[in-house]
Amino acid sequence: MEPPVEIPYGHQSVDAADIEVVIAVLHSDRLTQGPEIERFERALTEATGASHAVVFSNGTAALHAAAAVAGLGPGDTVVTSPLSFVASANCARFVGATPAFVDIDPATLNLDPRGVPTGAAGLVAVHFAGLPLDLRQLAHRPPVVIEDAAHALGARTPDGPVGNCAHSDMCCFSFHPVKAITTGEGGAVTTNDAGFAARLRVFRNHGMERSRDGAPWEYDITGPGWNYRMTDLQAALGTSQLSRLAAFVGRRNELADRYRVVLADLDVELPPEAPTGFTHAYHLFPVRVPDRRRMFEGLRSRGIGVQVHYVPIHHFTSYRDVATTDLPATEAAYERLLSLPLFPDLSEKEQDVVVSALQ
Repeated sequence: MEPPVEIPYGHQSVDAADIEVVIAVLHSDRLTQGPEIERFERALTEATGASHAVVFSNGTAALHAAAAVAGLGPGDTVVTSPLSFVASANCARFVGATPAFVDIDPATLNLDPRGVPTGAAGLVAVHFAGLPLDLRQLAHRPPVVIEDAAHALGARTPDGPVGNCAHSDMCCFSFHPVKAITTGEGGAVTTNDAGFAARLRVFRNHGMERSRDGAPWEYDITGPGWNYRMTDLQAALGTSQLSRLAAFVGRRNELADRYRVVLADLDVELPPEAPTGFTHAYHLFPVRVPDRRRMFEGLRSRGIGVQVHYVPIHHFTSYRDVATTDLPATEAAYERLLSLPLFPDLSEKEQDVVVSALQ
């Protein structure tokens, strides 16, 4: 039996204001498909600079919907990073497309944009740990570019906030409790394309479209769709949380800067820093350590909930049929990666406990 975790690697930050807005929805007439959804979507467009935001039940649903409305399907190859959660590749499979992997750049831990092949129909561009992938460096821009920004709400590039789709068709977010803001579970897609936005709303609601000319109860099912709706309870929490996004990301950066100072003399490789003109969201603080297994077990035995992000996707049984070339940078990083605790409510005292245990 594992010892209890006293300092987790990530944790939500929920205050009295968050709780009050959720209680208010519970006292209202609409728990789902109500006004809080539109309010949260407007707040997301303001935070990201995108023209449209469509919220979903979770980040995986958002990725699935983006791949579907973009028209990806059988015969299409969709490339992504092997160093990510499996949803980054599964979204291609959900629509019948073929996932493929491009090795990471060890200097950023993001997919190497110079390695994107000319024949790819789509790219799921993962912003690993919250460091934006520089899409300006793409060797070839596939017809469909979807950003997987599950780690990167609040991050910025020289073109503005991640989510403004300056170099992509759509951008997907996750609002899981360890992310920049939380709705419990939840996700969103931002886009500047009104057509994509309209299709996303239909896709999340069973493929249902209301009749404009028939009886008021009539509707049509115009294509495949799922029940990927978010509740108003979640949306109200998301809007409240979003008002503190800058503070959350600022605190993550403060803690990351402090880690860099207090870990400077240890035998660990620190995570890549954001280049000039970029802001890191620091969803994770992934160091690279020698003898990772011993480090992981030793820290866990002291109640420190370190984690490994991620087992490369091509290692999984369900991905053994995906043709892969050598991915040496991914394999080398995976052998040593260890995510240290980092979340807005982490105290400096707790951070010192983590560092002391690592020493």
